[in-house]
Amino acid sequence: MNKLFVAALKEETVGLNYFHHIGVGKINATYNLIKLIHDHKPSKVINYGTAGAINKELLGIVECTKFYQRDMDVRGLLDLKLGETPFDNINEIINSEEGYSCGSGDSFVNRQIEMNVDIVDMEAYALAKVCKLEGIEFKCFKYISDNADSNASSDWIENCEKGAKLFHIRMSDF
Repeated sequence: MNKLFVAALKEETVGLNYFHHIGVGKINATYNLIKLIHDHKPSKVINYGTAGAINKELLGIVECTKFYQRDMDVRGLLDLKLGETPFDNINEIINSEEGYSCGSGDSFVNRQIEMNVDIVDMEAYALAKVCKLEGIEFKCFKYISDNADSNASSDWIENCEKGAKLFHIRMSDF
């Protein structure tokens, strides 16, 4: 099985030299993953990164299997729910009922959000959608770096390297 390991930033994968870095945000993630798929032709994409916990019971590394776009909001124009893209039949990606839900958006979360998800990040939905459209297996693991609150930015900086070390130890499980 040809696996492709992707993460947004080098800071999230200190010491993990097998990762490709795709950049921050949904557009960078989409563009760079498509280029990597073209070059490497993987049968499986494994995403690792950091995430903020909305579900305050989560710690360590969690597997995400349900993906939502938390910043798509056309409720003022059309009769759609938060997270639904107009004229698109893929508004949620559920790879398994096991695992946690992730809301991806192009903003760093440091306050309460409207969407009911377990964690928040900035790339996973885009990666999951590209893999779904390309017929590639997608696995997503996130290290809970912060609680998506007013301390999120300082907690994220402090915890990046801790998550990379833990992922390396647990990688054989994935």
